[in-house]
Order: sequence, then C-alpha cells, then structure tokens
Amino acid sequence: MESMLQPSTTAIGFIGLGVMGKSMASNIMKAGYTVNVYNRTKSKAEDLIEQGANWKDTVAEVASSSQVIITIVGYPKDVEEVYLGENGILQNAKEGTYLIDMTTSDPSLAQKIYKEAKEKNMYALDAPVSGGDVGAREARLAIMVGGDEEVFNQILPIFQLMGKNIVLQGPAGAGQHTKMANQIAIASNMIGVCEAMVYAKKAGLDPSQVLQSIETGAAGSWSLSNLAPRMIAGNFDPGFYVKHFIKDMGIALEAAKEMGLSTPGLELSKSLYDELASQGEENSGTQALFKLLDK
Repeated sequence: MESMLQPSTTAIGFIGLGVMGKSMASNIMKAGYTVNVYNRTKSKAEDLIEQGANWKDTVAEVASSSQVIITIVGYPKDVEEVYLGENGILQNAKEGTYLIDMTTSDPSLAQKIYKEAKEKNMYALDAPVSGGDVGAREARLAIMVGGDEEVFNQILPIFQLMGKNIVLQGPAGAGQHTKMANQIAIASNMIGVCEAMVYAKKAGLDPSQVLQSIETGAAGSWSLSNLAPRMIAGNFDPGFYVKHFIKDMGIALEAAKEMGLSTPGLELSKSLYDELASQGEENSGTQALFKLLDK
C-alpha cells in the first residue's frame, strides 16, 4: 500500500532539535518535505531554518500546521506536556493527523497518548530510536514502533528517511518496551566496555591495539566499536547524554519492578551512572563512565 503522505503535499512538524532530532529533521527535509520546527531553545534550530525549515513559535502552531508531527524531547514529563498539555498537540492538531513520539519514554504514557489520540481521530505511534548521534546523522537508526499496522505502513516511508532497521513490535507501548530491552542490554555492556579499556590501560597495553583484537570477536558490540575509541581519545562529548541514560534506566527499572523482574545488571549500572552524574558529568556522553573507573 503506497503512503498518502507524499513530500509535495505533506508538512511534517518536528519538535525537539537536540543531538538526535536536528539530524533526523534535516534528513526529512532533504527528501523534499516541508518541515515545521519548534524547540525550546531557538538557537538550536538556526541551521535547519537556514536549510529552509519553517520556525514555529509554539507547539500549538506546529500542531495546527502539520499533517505528521514527530517529537523527540527529553523526559516523559516533556512528552506529557507536549502531547497532553492545554497548549499541546492533541488540543491543537487537526483530525487525521499522525503523531509519532520518538522520545524514549514511559510505555504507559505511550498507551495513554494512543488512546486519547484515537478519541480525537488522530493516529499515534511510539517509535523510540537507537543508534546515537552517528546513526541519526547517517539515517541508520534502529526504530522500534508500537501502534496500529495500517498507521505504521503509512509512516514507513518517513521512518526510512531516518533509519534502516524499522520494526513494528506490537500495539501502543510496544516500541517503548523494546527500547527498554535495548537500554537494559546497553547498561551492563557499558560497564564491561569501560572496565576492559581501563584494564588494558593499567596493564600497560595500547588500548587502541587491544580494541583492534577484541571488537571483532565474541566481545564485539556497538558500544565497544563506537564508544571505546572515544574513551581512548579522551572525547566525552555527548552522542547520548548521561542524564538521559539515567532517565531511561529509571523507566526500565520501574517497568521491570511492575513485572516482578530482577535486573541486577541494570541496578548496578544505574548506581554507577548516578555516581558519575553527582560528579558533574550529567551532560557528558555515556562513555564518560570510563572516568569513574579509571582511578
């Protein structure tokens, strides 16, 4: 089934132009869509405005002027405000609008947005992503989707402008639950990557050479290949913020608790990242955990 959402006739609203959102919006613009943008800090939108994006002063203005609205904001409380607040999307978008939240957020909030959207004849998907700043820039994100299949099929061509591995995981909330599984896998892995690099350094080895040997074997992972080189180079700039990872781990721990699930690796990782944040590293990239262990 061909999507009705063609570049020549579709305006896409994009709310949230951080490390990931800016590149994602840029990739949509390159495909010829009209893009209406809003971000709390307007300066972060300047590049996109220069490329031809339409700046809107409020979420409500984006909502009323777009057929598809994509959000990627910071925290569940931001998602709630953007969608359910009185000046938010659901109060201001037209019937038939497609709403896609790509923030990593709470599965139960995704279900609530879906339900309220449906009551207003709007179509909501939760579609969190993985792949960091590099994946966003190169349109190679993994996109995990929850919602109705026919809505997913309409939006798929737009998802394909931002990512490569795009899977409908199930009904509303399923995208967020899948992202939680992703973050749980990363949480323990990040401890291992940091410990391995610190160990190599303390053993008097060249960490870059060690990485060359271990990244293609059984120890291989995205974090090892992409973040260990940054650790070695002393580059702790955010591809993904420590504070956002802590937020994600908090959501995952809460969801796991509701399911009666024990997650000791996740608990350990969150405690280490909380300690890292308390040392003033909350705005660093997740690879900054290396600093905590490299004593």
